[in-house]
Amino acid sequence: MVETTGGGPGDGAAEVLDRPLPDGVRHRVVQIVSDAFGALTVGELPAQLRQYARFAPNRRAKFAGNAMAAALETDPLFRQRIGEKLREAQPELTGALDSGSPPPAADPLDVAAAAYVLRPPGWVKQVTAAGEEAQRADAERADEEGRAELERLRAELDRARDHTRAETERLRTELESAKKETESLHRKLRAALSDVKRGEAALRKARGEIEAVRAEGQAQVSAAESETRRLKSRLGESEAALEAARRAAREGRSVEDMRVRLLLDTLLDATQGLRRELALPPVSVRPAETVDAVEPGRMSPKDIAARALSENDPQVLDQLLALPQAHLVVDGYNVTKTGYPQMPLEKQRLRLLGQLSQLAAQSGAEVTCVFDGAELAAPVLLAPPRGVRVLFSKPGVTADELIRQLVRAEPPGRPVIVASTDREVADGVARAGARPVASATLLKRLSRS
Repeated sequence: MVETTGGGPGDGAAEVLDRPLPDGVRHRVVQIVSDAFGALTVGELPAQLRQYARFAPNRRAKFAGNAMAAALETDPLFRQRIGEKLREAQPELTGALDSGSPPPAADPLDVAAAAYVLRPPGWVKQVTAAGEEAQRADAERADEEGRAELERLRAELDRARDHTRAETERLRTELESAKKETESLHRKLRAALSDVKRGEAALRKARGEIEAVRAEGQAQVSAAESETRRLKSRLGESEAALEAARRAAREGRSVEDMRVRLLLDTLLDATQGLRRELALPPVSVRPAETVDAVEPGRMSPKDIAARALSENDPQVLDQLLALPQAHLVVDGYNVTKTGYPQMPLEKQRLRLLGQLSQLAAQSGAEVTCVFDGAELAAPVLLAPPRGVRVLFSKPGVTADELIRQLVRAEPPGRPVIVASTDREVADGVARAGARPVASATLLKRLSRS
């Protein structure tokens, strides 16, 4: 069916195709546009096709096929330019279409595609006829392929039947041979069963005599084994209780001895450091030394107040680490995410532990760095740096809780410094007797190393 949109009789441009373009014709149309595409300048192309100007013809037909078909249908100027290139490439076919008599030997799909581009009078009928002919050709080709496949299957069926008959004869022969062999084996089996029955009768008689003797011995053995198990059980319970009591006493004494020795070392070092800090003379204080005055060369109270350090001054951390037996506990991820959060967690850990190793070597203080185990996606293969203890919290335990456990494990009176910006951690360790320090203060001190 052909519809007209205006114009005089025989005006092919006014004809409209009222059904989708057949697939075969559409592929030939896209190929025609792709072949002529490269001969056009970018300015001659529609705006939606300019991005494909540098594509090779095959890639252009593959990726811009829908866009080219749509432009050819909606842009008359673009269609006219493609038609001009087609006339240059196939003058015989286009001339025959213009004269109204396409060559009979030409491929119907090529004729229909050229007619769709050039739009001569009657082009809709040519496109429709080409689509129908292509469908008929596809159907005939499918029928031929089906008949060929049917013949192949019939041949395979005949071969399978012949094979089945031969295999059946072979199996029948083997079955007859197996039946004869089975009858021979049955005769031998019956003879062997008769011998076995006589042997079983003699064996049952001997077993009866043996069982009588064994029952008497088994009763005596069972009684002895019961008594032995009872005694072993009581002995095992006694040994376990004794070992548990020894272990509890040994562990308790070891932990308490360690805490007492550490506290004693801390007190001795603190006493010596306090004596050096206060410059105490080796003799008792003289009465004249109790008078409040400023000695020559010493700072006045105003000078001392003027030199007071800020809470965030890194020198505060240096003074704390200089205390006897000082222990620095670092909230690892809190410090790294304060100083360099953009780095991956692995690089954050390596950078912080390297700086803490230098700080431990410079100050001589005990350094423990705690990381949250929940942040780990896999086990960490890490060689702790010299002078730094590295701990990861167990599943279900946060790094904050592990830090508080470390602080509570220290004996009262030992200087413990906790580096963390987390207010909850700082308040908790302060109540336990530790000195909290901001993460930024530690980062400033580490940057000087």
